[in-house]
Amino acid sequence: MADPKNDLPNNGLRRRQGWIGKFRHAARGIAWGTSGQKSFVVHGVAAVAVITGGVVAGLGVERWCLLIICIGTVMAAEMFNSALESICRAITNQFDPHVQRALDIASGAVLIAAITAAIAGALIFVDAARHFGNGTS
Repeated sequence: MADPKNDLPNNGLRRRQGWIGKFRHAARGIAWGTSGQKSFVVHGVAAVAVITGGVVAGLGVERWCLLIICIGTVMAAEMFNSALESICRAITNQFDPHVQRALDIASGAVLIAAITAAIAGALIFVDAARHFGNGTS
């Protein structure tokens, strides 16, 4: 008996593929999601600043893990927002209040991720500076 997952018609969606193909598609998605996105550039600059600050502060492994999770969460939220923008453009180029609502919600999710990451980062760096001032790490 044939596996129905493998017998789907090629309707423009991807067929089953190996890991190399999956990573190729993911890399292409990252390139598409980041190119020409002004807000992604802003988040990228912020990430570089945080990484630089972490190196200068000599953060420990636990703090690095938290910062990396925060950076990754914001970048992923921005990518989901870009993907939603792309699919909305494919659906319609006319104003639609439902599309606008979806885009606003996605933008709000990015804002929440960015604010949460900024607060977490500030707490990490304030605590690191406090310990640095006391001579402990």
